[in-house]
Amino acid sequence: MIRSMYSGVSGLKNHQIKMDVIANNIANVNTCAFKASRVTFQDVYSQTIRSSSAANGNIGGINPMQIGLGMTVASIDTLFGTAAPQITGQQLDLYLEGDGFFVVYDGENEYYTRAGNFAIDNEGNIVLRSNGLYLLDENGGIIDTTGFTEVSVNSNGEVTGIDETDGSERVIAVLGIAVFSNPSGLLKVGGNMYAQTQNSGDANIENCGEGGAGYIRAGSLELSNVDLANEFTEMITTQRGFQANSRIITTSDSMLEELVNLKR
Repeated sequence: MIRSMYSGVSGLKNHQIKMDVIANNIANVNTCAFKASRVTFQDVYSQTIRSSSAANGNIGGINPMQIGLGMTVASIDTLFGTAAPQITGQQLDLYLEGDGFFVVYDGENEYYTRAGNFAIDNEGNIVLRSNGLYLLDENGGIIDTTGFTEVSVNSNGEVTGIDETDGSERVIAVLGIAVFSNPSGLLKVGGNMYAQTQNSGDANIENCGEGGAGYIRAGSLELSNVDLANEFTEMITTQRGFQANSRIITTSDSMLEELVNLKR
């Protein structure tokens, strides 16, 4: 009975973790380029009551007898499925197809994002609207549009503008798109951004349409990939799992109470 109570406790704790992940997904249903997460469970070790034995000339084989001792979280995975674009009409709102990431820079470190809500700051650099991080080109340089007007980005990631000196259209820079062998290994750092980890692999900088990097659609932003129908279904099953595990604890407590009452 004590074992069953602790198994129930493990179920309560880990179903609460799953509910926390579901709640965060739902909270970000309208967050630009947000990627939903999912939780998977696994059992923990089991107590072996009887070992297995092989068949011999007198008796057949015997299977092991084990009692499980609860469960734990196996993984919390980020699901990088591409979401639909939302048309905004802003030339520097960029929707990125494929599996790549925009590369941004805070003056010290590089980060990666799918949220393409960019703007031009007072110094002529292209930055994220939300936090002012610099957008980087294919060579890792900050994109300076000083001296150009009507700046836009085409499907191949070329940043173009009208040269103020002669009125001609020129390519200012070409965006570098980061592609990872294991994007699920990236670390969420807030602000719709990710940081490279040992398990994500190094960032491979590609041009649009190459090496898994998709093309760009200007004037659009990527929506969240949260599936509300799925999240609400997961919420129901998680709630029922939590209730079932709480029932294990109350039932085990009733059995202990009956055992204590034997002395009366």
